[in-house]
Amino acid sequence: MTILNADLHCHSTVSDGTLEPEALAARAKANGVELWALTDHDEVGGQHRAAAAARALGLPYLSGVEISVTFAGLTVHIVGLGVDPDDPQLVAGLAHTRGGRERRAREMADQLAAVGIRGAFEGALKYVGNPELISRTHFARYLVEAGVCHDTHEVFRRFLTDGKPGYVEHRWAALGDAVRWIRDAGGVAVIAHPARYAHPNPTQEYALFAEFKAHGGQAVEVVTGSHSSAEAARYADLALEFGLAASRGSDFHSPDESHCDLGGLPYLEGRLTPVWELLADRIVH
Repeated sequence: MTILNADLHCHSTVSDGTLEPEALAARAKANGVELWALTDHDEVGGQHRAAAAARALGLPYLSGVEISVTFAGLTVHIVGLGVDPDDPQLVAGLAHTRGGRERRAREMADQLAAVGIRGAFEGALKYVGNPELISRTHFARYLVEAGVCHDTHEVFRRFLTDGKPGYVEHRWAALGDAVRWIRDAGGVAVIAHPARYAHPNPTQEYALFAEFKAHGGQAVEVVTGSHSSAEAARYADLALEFGLAASRGSDFHSPDESHCDLGGLPYLEGRLTPVWELLADRIVH
């Protein structure tokens, strides 16, 4: 396998990160990243900027996106790597997926107002500008700014998650649609940070992997900012069991919020097939 300090999952101001695509490229380069991808939520609007910045720095680049999917009642994220960001079907699918965010955000704000936190929609919107891209992360930043919580981690302990004030379920794209958009746009579909999904039992997790594979999904994030070493080992085993390549990405959002910086991950195990070996012809140098 080709051993690389690849970071194939992070977010810019185009979705819910705090750094512009150009600043992320510079940070990745400075941190020793050897192959980088920007994967904003349900949006490819930063791709040309990211690719141009990476090219100027001599940093190999893969285009990317992270698509929100509803699977068996859970929100699951599917990363697409090596996609054509101008593919009409992908762009249209992402626009449809984003469409429900503003309505959901207003419902979240109503719930927060009911427990005494007013102005949350407008406060969250300051951090994103576009209601189509508003997310829980933007609400979390506002609740910190407003002094309701000390940091965004406290926000998610007290609010915005299932059973807490401000949580509103949203139906995202179907798994098969997300994988098809990615594949038809020339990319490889990747299950993002699988340990983060609250599957009620192992059978449901197997169902996710099996259906993902049946739709043409080709990889899974094994090493990521939210995985422990034990979880990385578990998903390495599942990658081999399902014949999936392995991806690696920090899921970096912000210097002030993220546990793992760009380029700061352990390397993939040698027994795995790195996802970039499936994408050699899609890397921009």
